Amino acid sequence: MALEIKKIGVVGSGQMGKGIAHVCSVAGYDVHLMDTSEDVLAQAVPAIEKGMDRMVAKEKMSAADRDDALKRISTGTDMSGFKDCQLVIEAATEDEQIKKTILKELCQIIDDDALIASNTSSISITRLAAKTDRPGKIVGMHFMNPVPRMELVEMIRGIATDEDTYKAVRDLAKKLGKTPVNAEDFPAFIVNRILLPMINEAIYTLYEGVGSVKAIDTAMKLGTKHPMGPLELADFIGLDTCLAVMHVLHEGLADTKYRPCPLLVKYVEAGWLGRKSGRGFYDYSGDEPVPTR
Repeated sequence: MALEIKKIGVVGSGQMGKGIAHVCSVAGYDVHLMDTSEDVLAQAVPAIEKGMDRMVAKEKMSAADRDDALKRISTGTDMSGFKDCQLVIEAATEDEQIKKTILKELCQIIDDDALIASNTSSISITRLAAKTDRPGKIVGMHFMNPVPRMELVEMIRGIATDEDTYKAVRDLAKKLGKTPVNAEDFPAFIVNRILLPMINEAIYTLYEGVGSVKAIDTAMKLGTKHPMGPLELADFIGLDTCLAVMHVLHEGLADTKYRPCPLLVKYVEAGWLGRKSGRGFYDYSGDEPVPTR
């Protein structure tokens, strides 16, 4: 008998974790959102509520539905809240060792038949699953940012992922109102395999003085009809995440075309990580973002 998913756990209450908790609760699932940082966790539910308020204002949901969805979200700073979850979605920082540690700990808490999905944007599902006691019950479920607005979910099977696991999580993606697309378990999957080298090339274009931040972003917005320029998008994603994905591509595919631009490395070393740190290719301290180069 197929596992019925009623309660979903989410590890990490950063931008992605909050978004995943938002869409799961709106779709009628009980959600337990966990983060080791009490400060980050304390900001999570008010941020989710703000996102739902926008949906109410746009008449995409009723105030009563918003209130019900918020009641379905519980929070905690340890993994004990995942005991009765049928699925846990790991949405921690894009670091392989951190993810492996989380998955190992999760397996000690959740039921034997519970499933785990990783929201990794680039790391091998096969490698993550191999360090657990249930490689067949682990799958990649890569949401796009911002989760409530973006329709795509990349679905990734590890070499050991059971067909039932894949089907259950793919069906869930559809119930969340998303369109699942299958991606093979190769570095960075589909979207980031194409997107991040483009962003990296935009940073090289800046690094080599071909254009300024403003010129590059304006050119790509008007010349290719992209809603955001590549440097603006890099700041939105987080420059540390961009660098982590480029490292995965460079190491996993051993091709020099994936070498991270030295300027990207420099910004991350400086702690200029984009919007989340208040400064990246733009400075976000004023009313309007101002280019930093």
